[in-house]
Amino acid sequence: MNDVFLSYAADDAAWAERLAGELVAHGLRPFFAEWSIEPSDVIVHRLDEALRASVNGIAVISPASVRSARAMDEYAALATASAERGLRFIPVLLGHVAVPPFAANRVWRDFSEVTEEQFEEKAAELAAVVAGRTARAGAAAAQDNLGAAHRSATRPLTPPERPALVVCYAPADADYGRALAGQLRQAELPVWSIDDLQPGDAHFWTIRQQLRNALAVVVVMTPQSQDSDDITRMILEGQVHGRPFVPVLLYGEVNYHLAAVWHIDARDGALLDDNELDLLQRLHHDVTRARPPRLPEPHRGTAPRTVRLTPSAGLERLRAHLAEAELEHADLLTTRLVMESVGRTAEGWLSARQAAGIPCELLAGIDALWHRHSDGRHGFRHQLALAPAGGRRGPSFPDLGAALGWRDSAESAVPRLYRDFARRAGPGSRAGFYPTMRDPGHENDPDWYDRWSSTVLALHARLREWGTRP
Repeated sequence: MNDVFLSYAADDAAWAERLAGELVAHGLRPFFAEWSIEPSDVIVHRLDEALRASVNGIAVISPASVRSARAMDEYAALATASAERGLRFIPVLLGHVAVPPFAANRVWRDFSEVTEEQFEEKAAELAAVVAGRTARAGAAAAQDNLGAAHRSATRPLTPPERPALVVCYAPADADYGRALAGQLRQAELPVWSIDDLQPGDAHFWTIRQQLRNALAVVVVMTPQSQDSDDITRMILEGQVHGRPFVPVLLYGEVNYHLAAVWHIDARDGALLDDNELDLLQRLHHDVTRARPPRLPEPHRGTAPRTVRLTPSAGLERLRAHLAEAELEHADLLTTRLVMESVGRTAEGWLSARQAAGIPCELLAGIDALWHRHSDGRHGFRHQLALAPAGGRRGPSFPDLGAALGWRDSAESAVPRLYRDFARRAGPGSRAGFYPTMRDPGHENDPDWYDRWSSTVLALHARLREWGTRP
């Protein structure tokens, strides 16, 4: 019985023989046609038998193999065996060639233009994998892993042909959400919802494209949408890019991400009335003409309560955003968690007196997640280490901002829009940049900068107190 079936084109036989020799040197028995097929064998029967008996398959994919009928037949057989019975299918690239779709969904090894040392390194890794031993990728193989896992080029999110009111709702609220979208269309407003996805759309990118360029984001608020990670991501994506929000409370409590925003009360189950439709018409008119959107002030007094997110649930959501490298989403959620811990979600800013009530356990939990998922580059403790000395009261806000990369110097300005501000973190996410405590939901207010500076300085005073504890 052979350990691995080696598939290749005739023109690549000499190179494939060298690879087969390396596998033998590592104690394996490869099926290599030139060695394994006897003069009396019926070739097709022998190949079929070897394929069926193999639990591993290496397909050498090269310009020659994609022109070879036999090599492509073997490739198809290996792909089928991988799907049907779990054969480990390992594509090996040789020469500059477009990787076939099935092979592109497997981690491949590229032997094109490798040095002698790299050839031996990669061959040894293949042998270990086939033998079922733990294989640690060397430098050259690690580069292949990056190429295999991130083979898609960055996709620019160009604006849609017609920006729209994006209606977001959880599956449980689909009947109301669809009726609401239909009502807005009947009022001749541009509308987009997930019902407008078309076969073949890249749904993840299409949804982001719509949210980043939305005239406004209309969120149907219910307990189901509150608990939906997808709706939460839609809200955060809109907030990162400074889109206006028009939440519609169908039942339950106000979403904690939207506590500072005026909302439409639809707890009677009704669709929008004429006044609310007129408001959306005015908002459409303002946004399309690049004017600040005019929305009513948030409800006060007898307004429905806002959902409170438990610290454990909040930290779990923060972990999920950080694990997916959604740093802006994690940043906004961090602000929510801190504000909610002292009942300041609706106000969106802190004084020193209020910040003194932030639980140290919450600060520690937030810091641990940022630290772990950024290789120690972000988090509260790292910000404290970077902060300049400033006497008993700590550094000034401009000096602190310069130290954390929020501004070029203490004298320079901070980008007005959150999305522009977050770009300062750069592709490398400069150290100490996050968390920032900025809150795009409140940044249409003229005194947003004063509120932000108050919040950051108050929080850092609390952090200095927390950081000195054992």
